[in-house]
Amino acid sequence: MGKKGEEQRHFDKEFKYEAIRLMNEGKRSVREIAEDLDVHPNLLHQWRRRYHTDMEHAFPGKGHMKAPEEEIRRLERENEDLREEKEILKKALAIFTKRRR
Repeated sequence: MGKKGEEQRHFDKEFKYEAIRLMNEGKRSVREIAEDLDVHPNLLHQWRRRYHTDMEHAFPGKGHMKAPEEEIRRLERENEDLREEKEILKKALAIFTKRRR
């Protein structure tokens, strides 16, 4: 973590892509680019690795997941909703069945 009292900085997708582009140009060292952008060189290396691992979903944004993870999360919520609905229907069926007798 950072130093006490230091708030965590957030960088948008475009900033990260530009940093990666500068590194890929090879005209300057990663250390120089990091100093110019006021970020730690290790962070630049991390961004580049993430980008090369999955270019399309490398930087989904704050609070966002990669598309497949978001779909899994959506389906899990839907599944939970369906389970709750099923339990409600079971209880309703039990109530109506008792009334008929």
